[in-house]
Parts: sequence; C-alpha cells; structure tokens
Amino acid sequence: MRRLTKKKALTLVKELDAFPKVPESYVEATASGGTVSLIAFTLMAVLAFLEFFVYTNTWMKYEYEVDKDYSSKLRINVDITVAMRCQYIGADVLDLAENMVASDGLKYEPAHFELPPEQRLWHMTLLHIQERLRVEHALQDVLFKGALRGAPPAVPRSEDSPSSFTACRIHGHLYVNKVAGNFHVTVGKSIPHPRGHAHLAALVSHDSYNFSHRIDHLSFGEVIPGIISPLDGTEKISPESNHMFQYFLTIVPTKLNTYKISADTHQYSVTERERVINHAAGSHGVSGIFMKYDISSLMVKVTEQHMPLWQFLVRLCGIVGGIFSTTGMLHGAIGFLVDVVCCRLQMGIYKNLKEAPLDEHPNGETLIPTENGVQSEETL
Repeated sequence: MRRLTKKKALTLVKELDAFPKVPESYVEATASGGTVSLIAFTLMAVLAFLEFFVYTNTWMKYEYEVDKDYSSKLRINVDITVAMRCQYIGADVLDLAENMVASDGLKYEPAHFELPPEQRLWHMTLLHIQERLRVEHALQDVLFKGALRGAPPAVPRSEDSPSSFTACRIHGHLYVNKVAGNFHVTVGKSIPHPRGHAHLAALVSHDSYNFSHRIDHLSFGEVIPGIISPLDGTEKISPESNHMFQYFLTIVPTKLNTYKISADTHQYSVTERERVINHAAGSHGVSGIFMKYDISSLMVKVTEQHMPLWQFLVRLCGIVGGIFSTTGMLHGAIGFLVDVVCCRLQMGIYKNLKEAPLDEHPNGETLIPTENGVQSEETL
C-alpha cells in the first residue's frame, strides 16, 4: 500500500513538471541556431559585466530635516593671507548678540603674499576645480566620496628673515555660537568694549592699508581633507588702499556618511561685494575684509549608497532570461520566414518548368519537367 501511494505521488509530481525533457534524438542542431546562441551568450556576458559595474558603483542620497541642535558651538576654520604686516591688522568674530568671540585660536604668521611656483601651480589648479564645480554640480559627490578623516597637509614655512615679510597669514580656528555673526579682518588689534568691541586703527597710517588677500581655506565644522569649500583659492587684489571686501555666507549643517568617513560638517553658499571707501563721494564704511554668515535651520544628510545584492541578482536573472527567450523567439520567427520564402521559390520554379515547352538535350534526349525536377525521357 505504501509503495502504491509513493508511486501515485511520484506520478503526480511528474505531471506537475513545468520543464519537460526532450529526447536528444528529437533535437536537431543547425548552423543558424548555433550562430544565434553565440550572439545571445555574447550579449549576456557584456550586459552582465556592465550590470556588475553598476552594482559596484555608489551614489549619494540627500535628505533634509530640521536642525534641532542649537546648543553646540560652531567651529570656523580660517587660513587667509593679507598683504599687510601682522602688527597692523586684527581678526575676530562678532555675533548677532554683539558678543565678541576671543580669537585665541588664531595665529598670526609673517609671510610673503606672492606664492612660489609650486604653490602657484596648485592655486591655479584649485581655481580650475572651483570653476568646474560651479558648472558640474555632480563633482561635489565625487569630493564627498573621496573625503578622508585627518588633518590637512601643513603649509611649508618660509626660511626668510621676518623683516622681509610684507604680508600676514592668519590661520587657525574659532568656536562661536550657532547664531548669525561677522568674522572680519580690519586695521588695528581688537580690544573689548562695553558696546561690543573696537580696533586700534588710529595707530596705523593710511598709506600702509592694503587689503589684498588670498583665502586658502575657509570652512565650518570638522575639517575634512578632500572637501573643497566655495571660497577656497579666492584671491582679491585691492586697487585702492581704502577698500572693503564683503562676503555673505549661508551655512547649511551637513551630516556626511560614506564608506570612508562619518562626520558632522557644514556647507555654505556665498555672494560677494566690494567697494572703495571714499567719504567725500558718499561711500562710507570701514576698510577690511568682512565675512557675514547666517546659519540655515535645515540640515542636510548625505549618505553614500549602492545597489543591494538581491537587486543585482534579480536584474542579472532578468538579463539572462530575457535575452534567452527573446533570441529563441527571433530565431523561430526568422526560421519560419526562411521556410516560407524557400517554399515559395520552389513552387515558382516548378510552375515555370511545368508551363515551359519540352526541351531537347544536346545529345538528342528529350527533357521532361517532373515534380522532382527535370529528367530525360530515357530516365522516365
């Protein structure tokens, strides 16, 4: 009884077979079928390789949410060179609440304003990258993917005597409140004041004013080597001694998560304006470099993603199955059309031979058309 039940179950399973096997004696291999199979296998290999390339590639996903972190400090990273001696200028930050931020984290280092050939070449390359970033926004994703954690490379110090330096390099970082503020470099050292702060500009001669400057780096948040900020490489030459340069920045908090790094940083957009200070002509103001920044209430989350393995396998199966079935249908349709054309040609030849008069062979035999072709009378 058990054997009978097993036999019935096996028979039922065989009847459910969706892939019946065809005996090899019923299969006929043809040259056209082999050619189509070779083309199909080639297409499968090429498309599978391209699909694997897509699988290994990654892309950046952008998400937006409200920034709820309002109690932490904002770090400002500065590296700027001004064409004035260090004893003549001062840099500090004044926020929206008129609070003066101590600039203890900034260092004043005598330097040359003109760059040596090696650094000038890098500066020109940086300007070219900035120009391409304004046109090709997708390059920013490449910079995010190549970002690394660590300190940026140190700028080599010059070995010239301090008396030969005519410029001042201000570099370092500051921690400020996450409110709008104004980072500025102007004449004279800053001193505390009950209503804010003041600069001792009266001790500096107007003839020594020169606010030509080069911004080697300006960023907010954690320093990430490989990320290029909008103002990096900016160089301005002042045609007049009394000149005001203004930069208006909008800072966007950014959380960056890639396969190499996870960091909290900030992006920013910038517009700029400059004018000559001439009180006689009605152009009032203070000579210097002013960077007024405001912080956006939205935060951007940038995450590096890639295609999951299951999706890659599904797409790969779709490629193989689609090409296999499509080429099979095309081969069957082409074979059917070829058979129809050949049959029509044979019928036309037979009809023409049947309607044609009897011909004689050169040796005297009579040719008679038949279903199997043209045969001589002796053969018949």
